[in-house]
Amino acid sequence: MKFNFKIKIFISALRLYFQRIAFERNPKKHQQKMWRKVQRQVLTVSPFYKSFSDKDLIEFPIQEKKQFMKNFNVINTKGIDIKQAIDIATRSEKSRNFSPTINGLTVGLSTGTSGNKGLFLVSKQERAMWVALILQRIIGWKFRKRKIAFFLRANSNLYTSVQSKLLAFNFFDLLNPLDEHLSRIQKLQPNIIVGQPSLLVLLAEAQKKSVIKLNPEKIISVAEVLSPKDKEIIEGIFKIDVQQVYQCSEGMLGQSCKKGNIHLNEDGLIIEKQWIDKERFIPIITDLRRNIQPIIRYKMNDILHATNCSCGSKMLAISSIEGRMDDILIFQENKIIFPDFIRRAITGTNPKIDNYQLIRISDRKFNMFINPEKYWNQAKAAVLDVLSMKDVDDIDIIKISKIRHEKGTKFRRIHAKYN
Repeated sequence: MKFNFKIKIFISALRLYFQRIAFERNPKKHQQKMWRKVQRQVLTVSPFYKSFSDKDLIEFPIQEKKQFMKNFNVINTKGIDIKQAIDIATRSEKSRNFSPTINGLTVGLSTGTSGNKGLFLVSKQERAMWVALILQRIIGWKFRKRKIAFFLRANSNLYTSVQSKLLAFNFFDLLNPLDEHLSRIQKLQPNIIVGQPSLLVLLAEAQKKSVIKLNPEKIISVAEVLSPKDKEIIEGIFKIDVQQVYQCSEGMLGQSCKKGNIHLNEDGLIIEKQWIDKERFIPIITDLRRNIQPIIRYKMNDILHATNCSCGSKMLAISSIEGRMDDILIFQENKIIFPDFIRRAITGTNPKIDNYQLIRISDRKFNMFINPEKYWNQAKAAVLDVLSMKDVDDIDIIKISKIRHEKGTKFRRIHAKYN
């Protein structure tokens, strides 16, 4: 890591420290101060937002990913063309060389859980802030050498920015065979393992069978929904708590606290809530730290479960990320069933069920995988009971023999594909 970049990380860490203090003292005042700075320094140079720069936040348009990508060229403040950026990101994915930049900016591509492409641009200063966030709130500061095993579909200059004399960053490409990963991670003996829950479960199973013998001090779940069952499996085998990070192409949104809840980083985000019911909401985020690609009133596709937390932080707490909006089962007459109810019904059938998947393939037809298979009928009955409680009947559930999951993509246990 170059000396100048280290200085940027140090300064970013100091800013984060004081921003956190300011937020905890007076959340609204802190956010308004940062928002006014965004209006002055960022929005005035974004062609899309320039005409809104003197307006209240509530007057800005709400955008979802599709509109945000459509407006990419006029939203970003550096005049980057989306076709050129996608071309660089796509070539990086094909070559598996993730070092190229565009005009000095890190460019990354995200397929997203729902398969919709997301593109992000990050400056060197924003990379430094991201590294400071990771070090302060997830990895922690320690003056000894540590090794990180990082499993993900694609690498990025953003992720490798944590590399230093004290932190050895090791990227594990999810497109490579599992046996190769097991052999490599056994030799590496990482202190920290970061990966999708579906991959972490595979590591836990390999550990249980003594194929690998690891003793990590931290396990961090990213990218996919961490179900209670997967969390139980991973923690039960590795004997440590699994931390969660709420990170996506839209930014570093939150991380779990010592009480196990996820806190959204409101010292740098304004979170508006579109309530689905009394506990669940869809977040609409405004990022107060992004300069190159402003994120203003961006509507996510996630279902967050609000909760109270006794850890002491005033930052918004959620007990879980329940899934995507397109994983909600919607039937006639607007009958809605959240994926978490299906998840709990299946795992509550028998504690020995260690793997499952339910995919909706038509209005009244589902494919379902259950392991061990002998509990399939019980799981089917449990799912039908949940549906029946909502007066959803005449459902056909078909047994499938294996998980449906394209390698390198995010795994979805409950997939309302037909929706």
